[in-house]
Amino acid sequence: MFKPHATVACVVQAEGHLLIVEETIRGVATWNQPAGHLEANETLLQAASRELQEETGIQAQPHSFLGVQQWTAPDATPFLRFLFALDLPERQPAIPQDDDIDRCWWLPPEQIINADNLRSPLVAESVRIWQSGVRYPLSLLQAF
Repeated sequence: MFKPHATVACVVQAEGHLLIVEETIRGVATWNQPAGHLEANETLLQAASRELQEETGIQAQPHSFLGVQQWTAPDATPFLRFLFALDLPERQPAIPQDDDIDRCWWLPPEQIINADNLRSPLVAESVRIWQSGVRYPLSLLQAF
């Protein structure tokens, strides 16, 4: 039976920089947006806020929805990634609460897009979507 992994990710912006989390995957430092799996009994918005807090220590809610990304990883794992945007008035200290995250960085968008250590192609594509100015209201997402 086909069961894609449902994940959430947040493009967090402050002062023209985007928040990136760094984690070590198979001995290599990789960059990603604050992101993770949807857990039982939580909404997509709750998952996005939880992952942001766990991975960066920042407590905030997404402001808008950027879209859904479908991707199959090189190991054939299928993903559906729900992408959110969040604008902060200023760069906040980001301190990982999750042991899997090594550190957080506030970086210019182009540095992320051009990096060779991204967790997946979804990271750069998420920045491009954010740069395009596309924003959808959170009301598109309904939880029952």
